[in-house]
Amino acid sequence: MATPTGDSAPVGITAGPDDALWFTENAANKVGRVTTTGTFTEYSVPTAGAGPAEIVAGPDGALWFTETNTDNIGRITTGGTFTEYALPTSGAYPWGITVGPDGALWFAEPGANNIGRITTGGTVTEYAVPTSGAYPLSITAGSDGALWFTEVLTGGIGRITTGGTVTEYAVPALDSLPIGITSGPDDALWFTDAGAAQIGKVTTAGVFTGYDLTDVLFPFPWGITTGPDGALWFTENVGNDIGRITTTGTISEVSIPTSGASPLEIATGSDGNLWFTENTVSQIGTVTP
Repeated sequence: MATPTGDSAPVGITAGPDDALWFTENAANKVGRVTTTGTFTEYSVPTAGAGPAEIVAGPDGALWFTETNTDNIGRITTGGTFTEYALPTSGAYPWGITVGPDGALWFAEPGANNIGRITTGGTVTEYAVPTSGAYPLSITAGSDGALWFTEVLTGGIGRITTGGTVTEYAVPALDSLPIGITSGPDDALWFTDAGAAQIGKVTTAGVFTGYDLTDVLFPFPWGITTGPDGALWFTENVGNDIGRITTTGTISEVSIPTSGASPLEIATGSDGNLWFTENTVSQIGTVTP
């Protein structure tokens, strides 16, 4: 399904509290909404050139998203009303965002090498990642009550407590480039490893397992989420596939009909289907489990 605005370059997507899917339009500077029957609505972000990236349903019934180019965290109600909060650090380039076990929103600042926290009232706290140049990108809440995030440029997975204590783990895979991360149904963290062409798994104790993708030479897996079927579903940005991996490591893949779609993020909709963004062709796609 094409977004109403052409060349919108959708990135993030999440299920909203209104049973619709909400997504960001990075190039169009909009937040979009699509019902499970395919009806679109778009809302322009107030700050010009904000570059909205990731988005998540907040604990307050609104949608929260990162504004990469303007160092803001944005909030939009299901009625389309925006609020924006400026980050203390310039050049933060906020990207991934998730809901923490403390009822706050936690986000990654790859440009500033920080992990950020914002309350639903707009109070921001930032915590430095110990390893310089780690480039934290994606973040998720773990089953252990901490937040887990990917360190793209140093091949690591980080963990931060709600009190701000950071632990880092090196991914064992050669040429690791971890991108997306999610909490799995087995209480482990699952992540996409674009450099190693793997789907990785790390337990909350820091034990890693890697599963090779073999359908194409360089699939570049990106987004990952837990599906309604108890498996993990992921996008292959270069491979142009949607993949599925069971918690025991069995992988299957399905090709996206539009060639060169460059899928990025993926989420489970209220209809039980997987919904994903097709960045290059400005479309929203669905796959049935």
